[in-house]
Amino acid sequence: MKKFLLVIGDAAEVLDTYYPLFRLQEEGWRVDIAAPAARTYHLVLHDRHPEWDITVESAGYKMRADIAFADIDPDDYDGMVISGGRAPEYIRYDADLIRVTQAMFAAKKPIASVCHGIEILAAADCLTGREATTVAKCKYDCEFSGGTYVDREVVVSGNLVTARTWHDNPAWMREYVKLVKG
Repeated sequence: MKKFLLVIGDAAEVLDTYYPLFRLQEEGWRVDIAAPAARTYHLVLHDRHPEWDITVESAGYKMRADIAFADIDPDDYDGMVISGGRAPEYIRYDADLIRVTQAMFAAKKPIASVCHGIEILAAADCLTGREATTVAKCKYDCEFSGGTYVDREVVVSGNLVTARTWHDNPAWMREYVKLVKG
């Protein structure tokens, strides 16, 4: 059975998290929720409202992490999915998350990232020479890290599959599953 990491932290986006969790489980694959510590995290909902110029954030579901970043052996996993929301802004400073991301990238294991998840790919130096997409406000994270930003619902570049926001989840997971299956 294939085994994947799903990276979260407090303020990970609900749909960026649950959609890939359920999609990978539908394939019969195991998904371990990974975070800074094995504890319960608070997810959030992100939406745009006509009277706001920025994203509105509301409390969402809670999710328990199965494994702490420090306890992960990248060799035990077939790939990873990086959730979006505001969590990546904070957890990208976790040295163990960067270690795991770099190891998976170097081993050419499939890595999926949506929305702010690109901040982790940037911190792990996984974007140089790659095309990627992300929420528009993270375009510079891609470009300043040596990547080429493309405004499309999903971009596949080698072992990276990136998407803009939860609105792109079907295309994002369709391409990720296709990449995993080879």
